[in-house]
Amino acid sequence: MTESVCLGHKGEDKVVAYLRALGYVVLERNWRYRHWEIDVICTDGKVVVVVEVKTRQKAIEYPSELMDYHKRKNLLNAGAAYIRCKKLEKEIRFDLIVVSGPDLEIQHFQEAIQIFD
Repeated sequence: MTESVCLGHKGEDKVVAYLRALGYVVLERNWRYRHWEIDVICTDGKVVVVVEVKTRQKAIEYPSELMDYHKRKNLLNAGAAYIRCKKLEKEIRFDLIVVSGPDLEIQHFQEAIQIFD
């Protein structure tokens, strides 16, 4: 396993622990449909939350730069596919969680991606 893959797994593990500590219920990790993948899917009350996790060794100055148009579009499509596949009738939210620096600090951006982005 490469160093970057190992760092990514550590970041996702930390995010899952963080979300559970906040009371979120984690439903899926690394859910795949066709060529799309969602890092973490959880619920926050009655809302399904699709979480994109970005882990970096260095602190990130502009987290918005981590999600280009194509990544946002793919995440929106993957979230819609998840709702369809699971036959859920719930509100959906798209969050970005950045894990960075030597201490793997977490920055959580709720509603980072809007449906009509």
